[in-house]
Amino acid sequence: MNWDRIEGNWKQIKGKAIAKWGALTDDELDQIKGRREELVGLVQERYGRAKDEVEREVDEWGRGI
Repeated sequence: MNWDRIEGNWKQIKGKAIAKWGALTDDELDQIKGRREELVGLVQERYGRAKDEVEREVDEWGRGI
């Protein structure tokens, strides 16, 4: 799924994000509204991982939705 569609359907999709990245809160995911770069930054911050690694993970997750 492309990111425009993810953003448009974020309320339905964010549960899948919570399942994937359990350390993210519902409120945090509400605030980013499906924006890819913000999701990458949030995952990177919360899990302390490299940006390029997180970008790959987020992109793979987005394709699998």
